[in-house]
Amino acid sequence: MTLRSPSPAENQPPLTAEATRPDKPEEACGVFGVYAPEEDVATLAYFGLFALQHRGQESAGITTFDQGEMHAHKHMGLVSQVFDESILETLPGQSAVGHTRYSTTGSSHLANAQPAIVPTQLGKIALAHNGNVVNAAELKAELHESGHDFLGTADTEMIACAMAEAVDEGQGWINGAISAFKRCRGAFSLVVGTPAGIIGARDPHGIRPLVLGILGDNPEQPDGPANYVLSSETCGLDIIGAHYVRDIKPGELVWITDAGLTSVQWDNQADRKLCVFEMIYFSRPDSVVNEETLYSYRMRLGEELAKESPADVDLIMAVPDSGVPAAIGFSQESHIPYAEGLIKNRYVGRTFIQPTQSMREVGIRMKLNPLRDVLNGKRILIVDDSIVRGTTSYKIVRALREAGATEVHMRISSPPVTHPCFFGIDTDDQDQLIAANLSVDEISAKIGVDSLAYLSWEGMLKATHQAPESFCSACFTGDYPVDIPNPYKRSKLKFEKSPPAPAAPV
Repeated sequence: MTLRSPSPAENQPPLTAEATRPDKPEEACGVFGVYAPEEDVATLAYFGLFALQHRGQESAGITTFDQGEMHAHKHMGLVSQVFDESILETLPGQSAVGHTRYSTTGSSHLANAQPAIVPTQLGKIALAHNGNVVNAAELKAELHESGHDFLGTADTEMIACAMAEAVDEGQGWINGAISAFKRCRGAFSLVVGTPAGIIGARDPHGIRPLVLGILGDNPEQPDGPANYVLSSETCGLDIIGAHYVRDIKPGELVWITDAGLTSVQWDNQADRKLCVFEMIYFSRPDSVVNEETLYSYRMRLGEELAKESPADVDLIMAVPDSGVPAAIGFSQESHIPYAEGLIKNRYVGRTFIQPTQSMREVGIRMKLNPLRDVLNGKRILIVDDSIVRGTTSYKIVRALREAGATEVHMRISSPPVTHPCFFGIDTDDQDQLIAANLSVDEISAKIGVDSLAYLSWEGMLKATHQAPESFCSACFTGDYPVDIPNPYKRSKLKFEKSPPAPAAPV
């Protein structure tokens, strides 16, 4: 059904809140691990993290283990800014663990950069984490009671300390890890480096992704002990020429050493609830889930959207880059031409230099610039994957009208985001989510479109070609797979009683 806004964009007042953060759910983190004694593991980890850069741009780190001795480097910034060849040469070893971070618990500060390094009686461990532990406050109190102090304020360090505590009690690497995992509730895909080998593990719901790969020309019959790779997504395997083997299962731990790979199902009540936003937006479109690229899934979202909410327009366009596959799917299903109406500056990145007032008034054009000769005199439909606060959508619509579009319609290839995420995606509190507070008609008026429609929840899950109950879609429904303390208020800075202590680069 197509919904009409009461008045065009030029008659709408500007939104009152300035866009102090991107109008999207912020990224999850990226984790990577490699066990390959005859390879340059630091360089392999570097390229793996480079492929996962879209999952976090605040900090990056790599830790290697060379005959049990640890070498580490981590710092704030992009992977290519944190590492160069001279630094990678200082990271020898047979195994490596890497991380690229967007903060979801704990501030954006070097003290919280990963992998988290914690000593044990058997040697240091390096733990890289994607997700969010919802009982972190309870776990932190228990660990403080046991005498643990923390360098930072992220839940990752708490998981590492819980594992170190169990190892020091004599439980060994595998049992020590399992003991720590059983103390955690929420989402955690982990790669843990130890002097003896590396661990890959997922929480019992498998909310965040983690895949297993193998290096070598013949992954079916490797010569000698296999060289294994762990990555948040398959794109991290592709970049180094590793072959995808399978997903790490929810509630599974894999232990990789020179003897090979051992699998342990540490939680027998596992119930897969992969974050559906990984499918819609977060994971790279060339990453593979369920034996197909996510590009194909996102095209089907657009096809479903065209069936549910058609429009009489001259052309279909996308908000680049994440809206492109769905826009193409919409175009193919509706037989309306697809065109690029916005050009994205892919090199603007995240800048700490504030634009001038006149540049702020121009708004969106630092990142997205409209093509006037494509848009002028046209009725257009623009496809995006989500609306969180509506600030960016408003600016885009205004820019399209200024470029000459006579009508601007918008279609969203996911349902309205009405609830915050507690499992590794940094969304706003519920009172900042536009769809939690306004109807579709009201949102349409607020952002100034001629019509607005979202994909239905049923259509989103139908397009997965998988069992609907195997996904977490709590951001659309409020039905969380794990009990959440105080579910209508979230804060990634909940442990920040004072600014984190300065930490030198490792």
